[in-house]
Amino acid sequence: MQPIPRNYFSGTIGVFDSGIGGLSVANAVSGLLPAESMLYVADNARAPYGPQPAENILAYSQEITRFLLAAGAKLIVVACNTATSIAIDALREGFPEVPFVGLEPAVKPASTGERVGVLATAATLASPRYHALRARYLPERPVLEDPCLGLVPLIEREAPGSLLLRDKLESILAPMLAAGIDTLVLGCTHYPMVLEDIQAVCGPGVRVIDPSPAAARQVQRLLVERGLGLPLLSPFGGRGDVLTPPFGGPGGSTCGRAHHFFTTGSSLPLQRSLLRLPELNAGRREVVPWFRFANE
Repeated sequence: MQPIPRNYFSGTIGVFDSGIGGLSVANAVSGLLPAESMLYVADNARAPYGPQPAENILAYSQEITRFLLAAGAKLIVVACNTATSIAIDALREGFPEVPFVGLEPAVKPASTGERVGVLATAATLASPRYHALRARYLPERPVLEDPCLGLVPLIEREAPGSLLLRDKLESILAPMLAAGIDTLVLGCTHYPMVLEDIQAVCGPGVRVIDPSPAAARQVQRLLVERGLGLPLLSPFGGRGDVLTPPFGGPGGSTCGRAHHFFTTGSSLPLQRSLLRLPELNAGRREVVPWFRFANE
């Protein structure tokens, strides 16, 4: 695969995650900001991030950030709770001119609950950022946590509603439900991809908090503050980009927004997930599998 020319995707919103989970955030951003184009990186060749050493997660995050900036991203969404908890402070320090939006467990809105459950990776649950949030917003509340071992790879492989997925969720949630939780925080962007399954296991008496809409609003706020947003000229925006092969499709295209998805592994999980996310199917869409960064 030939290298992507510098600023080839100028003016896009960069989004990255260890896999398909960040699509839940990208879908929310696209629904709120229909004029914007996105450049998404799914690092599923190195997923899951959760069990890995912090130095690995930081290195991956810095590498992907450099790629997105070289490609022309104007804002970067770290659509991975684990990468946010480990790397976002270093990213903001290393790239001070870049607006970043991170994903953290939605502990603040959960503070209205009496008994709270948190689903997140082991790295997120062990991070100082999470402990600070918990101490600030849930200082005296009973909080039940689960690192959800094996859940992220299962979400990557299985379609929502599968028996394997439902069995896994039931085993994870059973202790929390037995303890009487009334609020459940989804502390990994993969988990909203199976939100209906989670809600079905929890039942109507448990409020399940998806952080994606709040992250989309933060993207909107930063674009307005920095003067980076695009006017909504049509249902698909009005960017007028000229996209040419190999990354713009045969013959190129000259109108409307376009979303570009790069995955470091197979594109099958991503393609399957995109079919269920209507906001990411409006306008033009391109998926590039088995992508390798320039220094690999």
